[in-house]
Amino acid sequence: MIRAASLLRASLASALLVVFAFLLFGPLANLALWSVAERWYTPYKLPVVYGTRYWEQVFRPTGDAMASLGTSIWIAILTVLIALALSVPAGYALGRLKLPMRALFMIVFLLPQAFPSVAIYINVARIFYHLGINGTVLGVVLVHAAHGLVYSVWIAAAAFAAVDKDLELAARNIGASALRTFFTVTLPLAAPGIIASGIFVFLESLDEFTGTFFVGVPQVITLPLLLYNAAMGGNYQVASITALILLVPSVLFMLFIERFLRADVLAKVGS
Repeated sequence: MIRAASLLRASLASALLVVFAFLLFGPLANLALWSVAERWYTPYKLPVVYGTRYWEQVFRPTGDAMASLGTSIWIAILTVLIALALSVPAGYALGRLKLPMRALFMIVFLLPQAFPSVAIYINVARIFYHLGINGTVLGVVLVHAAHGLVYSVWIAAAAFAAVDKDLELAARNIGASALRTFFTVTLPLAAPGIIASGIFVFLESLDEFTGTFFVGVPQVITLPLLLYNAAMGGNYQVASITALILLVPSVLFMLFIERFLRADVLAKVGS
């Protein structure tokens, strides 16, 4: 009886593992198939003709994909710079200082995620149009930065809160000023969390579609917009290749974040 129960549990665990693997890798396998499918139509379950013609089309120097990728990376870099310029001092104040209504300030940075994004971006696009920055890289960067502050401020505040105060007191006791203590003790110890928050903002900006669509189109075309246009036009090969290109930095940076974002930092998030 006990052996039968153990076999049943093992079978259920194996079945759940298979289902999880299918849900995780099934869409990726479909993308990989479409990226090398030159001809694929019903009733065939697999591509009829395989090839790399669409890869050559995407990576062609005169094509739109590389230009869109360059635009996406440039916008993501600018977004990270703006987000960190705001989140580092804000994170320090929220993580190290005793501020009144601290919880309210933390909630304020969550507001961009609290409302339907389409309604917000439509109104943002209208305001940016009157300001003359709709359809510009600056407008797209501002939208991405506002969205990225959700991650950067909360993670930066947790990173600063995780720094041992005794180390700061030790530096002050041997004659270091408050400013020197910040740059030689506090900031280096919080740097892994700040780097992780910057990577989160970079990936969020790189994959952002809705804000870019309402604020940037038609002048600013990023890789997610190119993916959308290809998919809506029925060019699933180009859409799949573009999705795989976007997937690579996400996987690499998440592996990088795993090394920098320590458990003690995560424990401070929201505290």
